[in-house]
Amino acid sequence: MRTLITGGAGFIGSHLCERFLRDGHEVICVDNLITGRLQNIDHLRDNPRFTFIAHDVSRPLHVDGPIDNVLHFASPASPIDYLKYPIQTLKVGSLGTHNMLGLAKAKRSRFLLASTSEVYGDPEQHPQREDYWGHVNCVGVRGCYDEAKRFSEAIVMAYHRTHGIDTRIVRIFNTYGERMRLDDGRVLPNFMGQALRGEPLTVYGDGSQTRSFCYVSDLVEGICRLLQVDFHEPVNLGNPDEVTILQFAEEIRDLVGASCRIEFRPLPQDDPKVRRPDITRARELLQWEPKVPRAEGLRRTLEHFRREI
Repeated sequence: MRTLITGGAGFIGSHLCERFLRDGHEVICVDNLITGRLQNIDHLRDNPRFTFIAHDVSRPLHVDGPIDNVLHFASPASPIDYLKYPIQTLKVGSLGTHNMLGLAKAKRSRFLLASTSEVYGDPEQHPQREDYWGHVNCVGVRGCYDEAKRFSEAIVMAYHRTHGIDTRIVRIFNTYGERMRLDDGRVLPNFMGQALRGEPLTVYGDGSQTRSFCYVSDLVEGICRLLQVDFHEPVNLGNPDEVTILQFAEEIRDLVGASCRIEFRPLPQDDPKVRRPDITRARELLQWEPKVPRAEGLRRTLEHFRREI
C-alpha cells in the first residue's frame, strides 16, 4: 500500500506516518512546515519507505506512481495558529481539499478528510452527535477554521456523490500527546508549559467550560479503522470523558507538582462552552473507543514536554 499524508510533519500527521510505516505502507509525507516541524519526522527519514515532500497543497501537487490512500490533515489546527494564518487556513481547507480530492480522483485512491469538532461551533446540543448541524459564527475570528472545515466536508461529500470517490470524514475532538508544540496555544500545552516554568496557569472565563481529551494513539487507531470500513458520513473520534477547564488545570498542576496559582482571564470570542463527543457511531461502526486513561496520557505527554522545555 502507498499512502500520502498531507500535514504529515504535524502533531497528528507524524503519528499517522509512523503508524502506516509500521503497518508496512510506503508513506509520502507532504507538509509546507507552516505549523509542522521536521523534528517530528526526523526519526522516519532514514526509512526507505518514507518520502518527505515540502509543498503547500493549496497549490496542485503531482506525484508519480499509484497512491492507495490520501489522508488530508494539512491545516493550522490551534487557535493561535489559525488566528495568525486565517487566509492560509481557509485556502488549505478549500483549495487544498479540492486539490487532494483531484489527486485521489486521478489515482483512484481512498480519501480521508481530517475534520474537527469545531464544525459544531459553540454547540447548543450536548454531547455532539454527527447529525447536529452546529452553531457557528461564520464571520467571527474563529470562522476561518470552522468554515474551512465545514466547506471541506461539503466538497468531500460532493466528490463522493458526483465522482464516486471512496471518501471518509473524521471529526477530531481535542487530542493530545507527544509532539504537540509548547507554543501552539491549546489548553494542555499552555498549562503544562506554565506549570513547568512555575508561572500562573491562565484559565479563560471562570473555568466552567468543558473539554474532552483523547490521547493520540487512540485517535490514530480510530482513523485506521475508519479507513477500512465502507462508510462515508462523518464520524466523531474523541474521548467522551468530560472535564472542566478549571479541574483540568488543577490536574496538571498536581501532576507537575507545582504550586502555581490560577489566573483568570476574559473568555475569547466564540470560545465553545462545552465539548464532548457522542461516539455511538464509532463504537458501532468501528468497535472503537478510547483505551488510554487521561492520567496515563498526561503522564506520557508531560515526559515529552519536560524534554522540550
